[in-house]
Amino acid sequence: MAQVKICDIKADMRNIEVAGRITKIGERREVQTKYGPADVATATLQDETGSIQLSLWRQQINMVKQGDNVKIINAFVRTFGDKPQLNIGKDGQIVTIEPK
Repeated sequence: MAQVKICDIKADMRNIEVAGRITKIGERREVQTKYGPADVATATLQDETGSIQLSLWRQQINMVKQGDNVKIINAFVRTFGDKPQLNIGKDGQIVTIEPK
């Protein structure tokens, strides 16, 4: 699993690791999934090369707050409205990291 910069993220990438700062977390909303209702919030993850939308599902929403530096492990990319959006797989992790 290679760590990538946000500017290098492309649609349909899988099993990627990316680090950055959570600059914004949107409102929690309930959506219907094939597994039933689920809470989701859209966060913005930013590094020195750019920013990307990050979908936070269920308990992931409470794992981060605005301003946190995080590493996302085992993420995958889906295109949502012509823009790549980062998602965390079921085997993925959000790790809070200390700023350098």
